[in-house]
Amino acid sequence: MTPAAAPLDGITVLDLSRVLAGPYCTMLLGDMGARVIKIEQPGRGDDTRHWGPPFVGGESAYFLSVNRNKESVALDFKQPASRPVLDALLARADVLVENFRVGVMDRAGLGYDAVRERHPRLIYCSITGYGRTGPRAREAGYDAVTQAESGLMSITGTEGGEPVRMGIAIADIVAGMYAAQGVLLALVARQRTGRGQLVDIGMLDAAASVLTYQASAYFATGTPNTRLGNRHPSIAPYNTFATADGMLVLAVGNDDQWQRFCRIADLPEAAADARYRTNAGRVEHYGALEPVLKTVMATRTNAAWIAALREAGVPAGAVRDMAEALADPQIEARGMIARVDHEAQRALRLLGIPVKLSETPGSVRTPPPALGEHTAKILKELGLSAPGAESPSSGRP
Repeated sequence: MTPAAAPLDGITVLDLSRVLAGPYCTMLLGDMGARVIKIEQPGRGDDTRHWGPPFVGGESAYFLSVNRNKESVALDFKQPASRPVLDALLARADVLVENFRVGVMDRAGLGYDAVRERHPRLIYCSITGYGRTGPRAREAGYDAVTQAESGLMSITGTEGGEPVRMGIAIADIVAGMYAAQGVLLALVARQRTGRGQLVDIGMLDAAASVLTYQASAYFATGTPNTRLGNRHPSIAPYNTFATADGMLVLAVGNDDQWQRFCRIADLPEAAADARYRTNAGRVEHYGALEPVLKTVMATRTNAAWIAALREAGVPAGAVRDMAEALADPQIEARGMIARVDHEAQRALRLLGIPVKLSETPGSVRTPPPALGEHTAKILKELGLSAPGAESPSSGRP
């Protein structure tokens, strides 16, 4: 049986973005079958090509992480001589993704209004630090600044300690995810209307949106939550605990699980204590409960606790490092380690695709491209020469 086409097969994305939020968005679209043509500055390329170490065969691991399933064209689209190439690409594209500061694309003659006039079916996705409207629209956005200003850092870190940036660029990544979602929604809308539209993504909006229950608690009480380390502000016990040989997370989500935990931990007094019978009581009296939990958790190994708790249906897991986490057989079974041939490394390992579709799955088809790797090929498709060249075969720009 012939495999079904991927969901975005036949969709062409012109990727004018760089660094993380934009490339993450276009990678997600490429994973689902879109043709992604990445436009890069000649001689330098995406900034992240140089962000390292580590490097793999001269290419940064950072760049490799978010640029698979793409073709690279080396083209300075801000130069007038390059515009015929870009205009030809725009005429064939369904989606344009850019993440320049507000005003940069307008000055290049590629702002939304100008592009929409010539290409009304094009979906134009703009990712910026603060969105395209509001008093801070023209400011540049950076992940660490956004984590600080969105409130995320205020609730991340140890109790009484300093605010801590998350270990990943969460504002960039969430903005990229929302951008991909926005593009998909605009494609669905275009099926009905025949028209493209602007997808306006602000990193600050994206970061603020993941505050969810933390923001709701503030709206309800008027008091911002503070840093609690690994504790949960509304569930107890929901925390990390040192065991006899390591560290694990205990996540007791309801009162029945609490009673089961007490039986496993041989804590009949805690199970019967009126202060701890309900989740609200355990949260209120956690200061008294925590020392009891710390003492008992230290009496057994990680493996012993996890085996007993999982058998009883009490959520728990070891705190693992990257090597341990990525070696989990479940990660392998779910296809979350993808392998693809790459000129710098025969079998390049990348993270897999988390969205599993039963009938039209996505795939990791091609490795991240070398800078300008597809310039000559795409110019030939367009019937154009490289800017300043006599023929498409005369070399990369």
